[in-house]
Amino acid sequence: MPEKIRFRVSGWLGDEEFRELLEFSNYVGRERGASVFELDPLKMRRNSYTLRDVYAKLSSIESVNDEDLEALRKAYLEEFSVEVKMGYDGLLRVSSRAPLKEFFQSIGIVPPYSPSEKAFKTPAHLYYKIVSELAKRGFNVVDELNLLNKNLPRKTGFNGVLRDYQKEALEAWAGNEYRGVLALPTGSGKTVIAVAGIAMLGKPALIVVYTKDHVRQWVEAFRKFTDASSLVGAYYGEEKKLSHITITTYQTAFRKIREFSRYFPLIVFDEAHHLPAEKFKAIAFRMPAPYRLGLSATPEREDGKHEEIFPLVGGVIYVKTPSELAEKGYLAPFIIRRVKVKLSNGERERYETLRRRFQSLSGGRSFQELLETAKKGDRNAVEALKVHATLRNIIQYSESKLKAVEEIVRKELANGNKIIVFTQYKEQAEEIGRRVKGYVLHGDLKDKEREAILRQFKETKTGVLIVTTVGDEGLDVPDANIGVFVSGTGSRRQFIQRLGRLLRPAPGKKAVLYEIIVAGTSEEFQSRRRRELV
Repeated sequence: MPEKIRFRVSGWLGDEEFRELLEFSNYVGRERGASVFELDPLKMRRNSYTLRDVYAKLSSIESVNDEDLEALRKAYLEEFSVEVKMGYDGLLRVSSRAPLKEFFQSIGIVPPYSPSEKAFKTPAHLYYKIVSELAKRGFNVVDELNLLNKNLPRKTGFNGVLRDYQKEALEAWAGNEYRGVLALPTGSGKTVIAVAGIAMLGKPALIVVYTKDHVRQWVEAFRKFTDASSLVGAYYGEEKKLSHITITTYQTAFRKIREFSRYFPLIVFDEAHHLPAEKFKAIAFRMPAPYRLGLSATPEREDGKHEEIFPLVGGVIYVKTPSELAEKGYLAPFIIRRVKVKLSNGERERYETLRRRFQSLSGGRSFQELLETAKKGDRNAVEALKVHATLRNIIQYSESKLKAVEEIVRKELANGNKIIVFTQYKEQAEEIGRRVKGYVLHGDLKDKEREAILRQFKETKTGVLIVTTVGDEGLDVPDANIGVFVSGTGSRRQFIQRLGRLLRPAPGKKAVLYEIIVAGTSEEFQSRRRRELV
């Protein structure tokens, strides 16, 4: 603090006011009809006064000399100014003449200090916590990014109608300082909630989606539900329009973190369960966006990595299951029918022999542990994985399983229904496609081929589409009412996503998801596990 800061108060002070001034200053005497005081740093520390507190107190006294007050204001700004800026390495630089170590410790952050830069270096995702806490503690924040004060160029209106749970989700997000993950099933209108939230907050927004199809869906949602179409741009592939509301893909956002980080106070993570992936989590860490919204049908990941990343978005703040929304009529009512089939005698004998061999080779290690040790050249792990693949093929290509699919498809087509068969493997999808004469969609097809197949299926009144994991996200066939789950993992996320493809509501619609599992195999455990959140 500068030495000998004095201020003058004209006229006479009452006893109580005089005593208050002595809490942080010493009385010097009278000069030209004014009382003169000098700040006392020891008194200020003893009575927990900062220069800002002193300035605030003296500002409330009309008779304080204006020139002295302005000099004090400049002193406090100089003493308590904190500069916040973004470095080229994606880390924030926080610097000040005031000591900041205790401040960081008080908010649970221990950032490294760079003597050469005379600044603390912190991850960009801590921007909101640091800037807001500095302001609360009376520091003058000189913020290069200024994200908290950036607004859309004009007020935007939302012209949709939100359902009760959508309003609740939006209120939960606003009540959590506009941060958090909404866990709502497919077909529940997560995009509509986000569009309404962007209009409500009025801040420039970056929306990160998983596929190019999702980009187009979001652009259409803004056109349909807001008057903000002119503010919306898409930034991916050949199209690179950076706008006040920009929709991009995870891949592009990862590559353009540095460019995007300075523009957007709000970042929306669509299909947020992808965020913990090794590459994509950098977006959450290195973007300073103070306001964050995550959308996912099932935010939990089987590898548990959501626990590491989702706190950076604000945590899971609102959850509804498919059953809850179906009960209220917001999603089509549904039934899950488990169909158990058996291996043939020959298949069972071969399966049991290989299962025992797998147990011997794996030595009790998990599948993930086997993958890691196989990469390091462990022969038993490599052989165990080969045996595991053979076991999988015995189950998936069991004649009884394939016949069960044929029977279900034949019965449901005869009833005039529209069917989606979900598989995990391209070869299985093609085999089922040949047997039931259906449309087949998998990742090896070119974009135009997939679009053509999907368009043909959508135009049919009744038919069957066989899809691999490419159909787990972004597949929108509102009139499909029958699903057949032939193969997958124990992932609850995948199961709920696949179920969600059938739940678009329609008058008189009732969805059925058949789950075909081979009795006495790992599929029984996987089935129990993935149905827990339904």
